[in-house]
Amino acid sequence: MAKKKKSAYAEAGVDIDVMMNSLKRIGKKVKATNTSGVVSELGSFGGLFKSPGRENLLVSSVDGVGTKLKVAHMANKHNTVGQDLVNHCVNDILVQGAHPLFFLDYLGAAALEPKVFEDVVSGFCKACKENGAALLGGETAEMPGLYPKGEYDLVGTIVGTVERKKLITGKKIRKGDVLIGLPSTGLQTNGYSLARKVIFEKAGKKLSDLVPGTKTTFEKALLAIHKSYLNPVSAVMKKVDIHGMAHITGGGLYDNVPRVLPDNVDARFDRSTWKIPPIFQFIEEAGKVDHEEMYRVFNMGIGYVLMVGKKDVATTLKILKANKQRAIIVGEVVAGSGKSVLIN
Repeated sequence: MAKKKKSAYAEAGVDIDVMMNSLKRIGKKVKATNTSGVVSELGSFGGLFKSPGRENLLVSSVDGVGTKLKVAHMANKHNTVGQDLVNHCVNDILVQGAHPLFFLDYLGAAALEPKVFEDVVSGFCKACKENGAALLGGETAEMPGLYPKGEYDLVGTIVGTVERKKLITGKKIRKGDVLIGLPSTGLQTNGYSLARKVIFEKAGKKLSDLVPGTKTTFEKALLAIHKSYLNPVSAVMKKVDIHGMAHITGGGLYDNVPRVLPDNVDARFDRSTWKIPPIFQFIEEAGKVDHEEMYRVFNMGIGYVLMVGKKDVATTLKILKANKQRAIIVGEVVAGSGKSVLIN
């Protein structure tokens, strides 16, 4: 039997057959993320979703995983970065009280590697199911010459909804409110350019080396999945009037919390209330990074912050504990000018 001739497009670096076969293989997993709101079929030109209702607002966000992808490439482990991206986006819209409806992804690469592609999409599917979001559509682009061989980029867009009357804007934040911090799993998805430079270039560490003072490898520490705070925070929202929330991403506590603060108060964090994870301590010491800069680049162990009135603190902590979410009182809201202040 004559061997099938390779197409001119495939010889140029884009094999349509490989892409279509991979899409067929992951189709079942994608369909498994469908919720009752999904109207369109897999493969449609546009994803269709039922309107959440006239009194509901749509909340959207778009983000990427950054150079955490470089670590995934080094480790040849690709089934977690999709989860990172979905969870990151979920947390961003959760800040305004929104629950996810659907997620859209973009994956760009020099050439599609079926196993890598399917692992990444499996991660999307896993996190979408966990967060109750439908993976409604996506784009896979092969662009030889634009991306380094074997590497890829990810971008995700999420759309969620919140009832207009339940929208959380931060306008209710007032002096005397208590700051409750929810621990991160590590770097989550921010600060990897600095982390990689310090760990692998300056310190000469390998992925298999242990983070000093721990039994955890750098691979495990750096690829720890970005946590979704949706379920525990949603439980709190049902019982407590949350005044404001912040997802601690790039910019750390210094830059993210002020995004929701009124201009007459500050969020004062007491750094003595939580322990800095060893991975951050190593980066600071090995890289000789200024202590304050660490809090601008990294989350430093706090991945999400809730601001509630004093009368609601006990209830909030009780609900979080019941939902297996560790929480720490990390500070308070004081008179100020709309900034984060870190003491101790």
